[in-house]
Amino acid sequence: MKICFWGNIVGALSGNTDGGGELQLALLCKALAKAGHEVVVIDYETKKDFIAEEGIHIYSIKGWTDGIRIIRTFTHRLPNLYRSLKNQKADVYYCRIRDFRHILAYWAARKVKAKFVLGLASDLDAMNFSMRFKYQHKVDFQGLWSIFSGSLIEIVYPLLLRKSDLVLVQHLGQKKILAEKGIKSIVLSNLIEYSQLPVLAGRVQKDFVYVGWLSKRKGFLEFFEIVKKCPAKTFKIIGPPSDKVGKEFYNKLLTFPNVTLYGKLNHSDVLKEMKNSLALISTSQMEGFPNIFIEAWACGIPVLSLYIDPGGTIKKEELGIVANGNSDKLIEAIYNNQIPNGFAQKAENYVMNNHVLNPQKIEQISLLFENLFNE
Repeated sequence: MKICFWGNIVGALSGNTDGGGELQLALLCKALAKAGHEVVVIDYETKKDFIAEEGIHIYSIKGWTDGIRIIRTFTHRLPNLYRSLKNQKADVYYCRIRDFRHILAYWAARKVKAKFVLGLASDLDAMNFSMRFKYQHKVDFQGLWSIFSGSLIEIVYPLLLRKSDLVLVQHLGQKKILAEKGIKSIVLSNLIEYSQLPVLAGRVQKDFVYVGWLSKRKGFLEFFEIVKKCPAKTFKIIGPPSDKVGKEFYNKLLTFPNVTLYGKLNHSDVLKEMKNSLALISTSQMEGFPNIFIEAWACGIPVLSLYIDPGGTIKKEELGIVANGNSDKLIEAIYNNQIPNGFAQKAENYVMNNHVLNPQKIEQISLLFENLFNE
């Protein structure tokens, strides 16, 4: 079976990813390739065609940088992307991360009589427009392109949710939201490679750690206020500012004696810092199933979340604290934080049983796609 992906995936395949969605795309590519399927990736960032690890075929998009800059999206990029997708004549086309250009993959799939799969990357993907406006469009506004792209996404994405041959969600909460809209879906948990799991022996746990983009949408302002109210605790922050709010409060934190700012680190160094931390702090108001949560548990540390609990996992599995938007409750958890005996083993067991890309998980994923193809 031939399965086609598209997007900025090559970096994640080589271990250099800028986002969780791209990482999950890369891991799904690897899983299907390891299962013996032909996997192809159309990547607009690569300049040449080549074969990556696990035999994954990477194809550039010819003419992607041609044309007049202000109009080439319409004159060159969209037509060439559609042509590249259609020419693959795949059996299944898979898309993930909100993007109006997914409609081209859907059209290509229908043109060659293939199946189309849509994977959710955030709870917002399943929610209504008012929630997306509040938590995404309003806080991510970046000029005319944001209006244009956001408008097209709001037209395309609801259509794809209803027209896809298969919708994959990250947790039961997303599945429930879609079911209320009459949309069927299947839960496919986010993945992590076993080789990424750190060795915990000999670690020295200190500091609370924050990892991710430093921005308004990720709740960096709320995190700043929490740090300000916890002068007796030490924090390390991993990640670069990505908007005005992030830059403003990043600069303010430079003067805090209880804060260490690392900027952007490579993935192995992030895991090293997390395993030597007391807990991961999350202040984002809206996510899907954050990869960083899975990695924190793989590192044997709890998650202290101000807002989100993907699928109720933190509460159900006792893997940390959810403050339900109450910053005082989160601050109390920070001051009273004591990792119970056996927590690291319990957290590792959860990750191994639900997220690790092992032979059983590869077989499960392969069977999911094979059943779709044979329908």
